Amino acid sequence: EVKQLLHLMIHSLYSNKEIFLRELISNASDAVDKLRFEALSKPELLEGGAELKIRVSFDKDAKTVTLEDNGIGMSREDVITHLGTIAKSGTADFMKNLSGDE
Repeated sequence: EVKQLLHLMIHSLYSNKEIFLRELISNASDAVDKLRFEALSKPELLEGGAELKIRVSFDKDAKTVTLEDNGIGMSREDVITHLGTIAKSGTADFMKNLSGDE
């Protein structure tokens, strides 16, 4: 199901495949930034001095691109809310809550 959804998103919602990859990298960056912020008040989130990173790898034989990050992660609710929504990773809501704006 996820593979079919991603195929649909790449081929139907984005006019250019690179835009889809940019969105994924942007989301990974947001996740890393959120973890860095949360760790300011909860240092245990970065126990062991884990380096925050985003990794993009390619498998030429399988014709795949894999994007990994060790950011804040997503709950099941987050995935349901945000997956398939263009240009929305929840960061605007996160920043709004951070500043106390309603």
